[in-house]
Amino acid sequence: MTPMTRFLDYMISPQPIRIVDLKIESSKLSIPSLTIKGMGHLPGRTLQRSHAAFDSWAFLYIAGGSGFYRLNQGPLQQVEKGCLFFVFPGCVVDFGPEEGGHWDEYYVRFEGSRIQEWLGSWLVQIDIVKRVGFEEAWIAQLDAMFLLLESGSPTQIDQAALQLEALLFNWMARSKLPQCHAATSKAVDVLQDIATSLYTPLNAEQLANRHHMAVSTLRRLVSQHTGYPLHDYIHRLKMEETKRLLLSTDLPIKEIADALGYPDESYFSRLFKKYGGLAPNHYRKRS
Repeated sequence: MTPMTRFLDYMISPQPIRIVDLKIESSKLSIPSLTIKGMGHLPGRTLQRSHAAFDSWAFLYIAGGSGFYRLNQGPLQQVEKGCLFFVFPGCVVDFGPEEGGHWDEYYVRFEGSRIQEWLGSWLVQIDIVKRVGFEEAWIAQLDAMFLLLESGSPTQIDQAALQLEALLFNWMARSKLPQCHAATSKAVDVLQDIATSLYTPLNAEQLANRHHMAVSTLRRLVSQHTGYPLHDYIHRLKMEETKRLLLSTDLPIKEIADALGYPDESYFSRLFKKYGGLAPNHYRKRS
């Protein structure tokens, strides 16, 4: 895969921007009910849009800076870091950073019958700016969606669409959470991050930094919501993933250990026996 193209357009931003559009026919996709048409990351955006109309749905997520949003000549709404808003067919929108200012924008254009299902359930009040907050993990998700869309592979483009739905659902749920549920929401984000990072080096300090908390807070949060100390919880998840790989693949045990971050195969086997009751090779044979 070639690196994603970045280019300069001083009408939009003084910084390099990246834009990727769907490279294949929608008919080749396995999930026709939801298709990502294109994505963009516009850091340092200075361009304002006035009376803009759109032929597809899109959301704009602001990762930095501030500005405004107005839908169909309605009231002017303030936009800041951690805000999300929508544009869609038939609307007329004014938006952008304040005069002389800038913001850091991610946008995703999408279409499909799935949107009508969202509108009938969890996608509500689409005319109002949503304050969903900011997490580095979300930026990583958006960056991953860029790569999936850029690949040109129908399967990976479908995966990007599924990630889009999950991300939007998460944001909409957060925008409706009362303040008293903020701690629970933070815990869900942390546990999801751990669960999706089993194949990457993960230490407490890096995890805490991603979620803007102290390591002591991270350890307490994981313990309170799982009943296990942080590293014990991570080991348990990795051993469950090991079971899945032992049963569903023919990968050598050493390769599984290396992939999950255990270069010492003996230590890995002892851990697996501790949590699984059997050595890895015996578990595979018995099953």
